[in-house]
Amino acid sequence: MAPLLDGEYVLPLRWTGDAELDELTGYLRHLSAWIPVTVVDGSSAERFDAHARAWGGLVRHIRPQPWPGANGKVAGVVTGVRAARAERVVIADDDVRYDRPALERVLDLLRTADVVRPQNVFRPAPWHARWDTGRTLLNRAFSADYPGTFGLRRATFLAMGGYRGDVLFENLEMVRTVRAHGGREHRADDLFVARRPPTAAHFWSQRPRQAYDDLAQPWRLLAALAVWPVVAEGLLHRRVRRLVLLAAGIVAAGETGRRRAGGRAVFPATAALWSPVWVLERGLFSWLALFSRFVRGGVAYGDVRLRTAASSRWRLGREAAGRPPLTPIDAGVPW
Repeated sequence: MAPLLDGEYVLPLRWTGDAELDELTGYLRHLSAWIPVTVVDGSSAERFDAHARAWGGLVRHIRPQPWPGANGKVAGVVTGVRAARAERVVIADDDVRYDRPALERVLDLLRTADVVRPQNVFRPAPWHARWDTGRTLLNRAFSADYPGTFGLRRATFLAMGGYRGDVLFENLEMVRTVRAHGGREHRADDLFVARRPPTAAHFWSQRPRQAYDDLAQPWRLLAALAVWPVVAEGLLHRRVRRLVLLAAGIVAAGETGRRRAGGRAVFPATAALWSPVWVLERGLFSWLALFSRFVRGGVAYGDVRLRTAASSRWRLGREAAGRPPLTPIDAGVPW
């Protein structure tokens, strides 16, 4: 058996049902043979106890400590990093599925970077996962995608004092906070990590929240808001050729993202054809996001509404010097 990797895997979760418990337990069984694992479980007491029974002897299973803000994932990440016993930490959502080579690559990149951003790929890929892959490819074409997993250097994370827990786009908030404190980000666009797709119902429930994320990225928001006015003008004046050329340009941009950094090996040849579909979706929900922001006071997140998508770079840079560092915590749970 290969030795455990020199790092730690932190999985924050909060479940209301255990339909995927057996599948996740099987993954954790494989994972714990490669790297120490900490699950920060914010589920109800009943669910927490069921998870403790399922994962006994496999992982360290702890409760999240209180953290300001309503975004429970941030509390889980902050608790997990503070409780970690390794300097190099892999944070991953409960639908992310690493293999050992990908873990080794993230940990190796953390020797010189403070945060590592891999690339998620849906496995399997039902229709709604292919739809959302259109977003992934366009992100890759113009910048980089935001996955459900990151590598972090613990010392950097503690020194920056964690990150805000009252924002919706917590991944962007975390990366911007690292940068504001002088940390180095490595975008590993060629490091592909599998991610299980949500159900179709959950996919639809994510549309408003994901569109709301763009309020933290004004140039993306403006581009999305322009989509339906352009389409409506083209249809009104029967400029079909212009609309076809626009759709073709979006497909070409998606294909650029598919071909970037070895993407053709993991994204199917038809993946870019979904890019215009996603653009139309985002254009619609971006207007709804503005309505949520200015009329309803934020977007629904559980039982609350979150007003802020993510902090601006300017604000984080201004606040960086005054943020106190975090101290490690002893979770008090033996292996």
